[in-house]
Amino acid sequence: MTKLKTLLKKSSGRSKGTITVRHQGGRAKRFLRVIDFKRSKKDVWAKVEAIEYDPNRNAGLAKLVYPDGTRSYIIAPLSLKESMKVIASNDAPLEIGNCLPLEKIPVGTAVHNIEIRSGKGGQIARGAGIVASVFGKDETHVLIKMPSGEIRKFDPACTAVIGQVGNVDDKNKNLRKAGANRWRGKRPTVRGVAMHPGAHPHGGGEGRSGIGLKYPKTPWGKKAVGKTRSPKKYSDSVIVQGRKRGKAGLFK
Repeated sequence: MTKLKTLLKKSSGRSKGTITVRHQGGRAKRFLRVIDFKRSKKDVWAKVEAIEYDPNRNAGLAKLVYPDGTRSYIIAPLSLKESMKVIASNDAPLEIGNCLPLEKIPVGTAVHNIEIRSGKGGQIARGAGIVASVFGKDETHVLIKMPSGEIRKFDPACTAVIGQVGNVDDKNKNLRKAGANRWRGKRPTVRGVAMHPGAHPHGGGEGRSGIGLKYPKTPWGKKAVGKTRSPKKYSDSVIVQGRKRGKAGLFK
């Protein structure tokens, strides 16, 4: 039987000793839960054994137990309770926690854990309180309205889970003290203007000073204002309506 928990090794934002992600380190020990985003056991009903906390995400987890004794974790949808049953199937009923292809889900249904490519496992709409909805269908695609308001095209064979992700009130959580962020592995962020010029382009100068540059820069000297993202051709081609001003292809 596959272990559902393994000790998560600390990297503190380093790769081979080099800092690749700043402001990380010092977190509490955690276990990594193996989550079945693919819902790999098809056409088999599973019972919800428990709703559990996961330190690696803001959503809760539902532990499923199958008739053969196999257990797995899934993202816990809102209103899913212990002892309820769920299934992943092409003919699954439209009930909370069930997983089925987008082509079988009616327009207007709330969904989460949506696949981008069929068989790869859910990658979209997995955070606490997140929900997407089936917006429309045509001969070749299913339109999904994303949590951001963007409308995207998906392969009808891609799967999604019915319902909204649970733990809706996570966004209202008050950490209460700086140490709570340290437990999570987040270290303090220092302003560039407070550094010396060898550490940041904004640093240096006598007394308190501004950045003294034409435009803000990253610690590595690159432009940090305006459009800095590079266009992604795949994403651009599947956007029907962008989240800004209703345009498709935001970076054209």
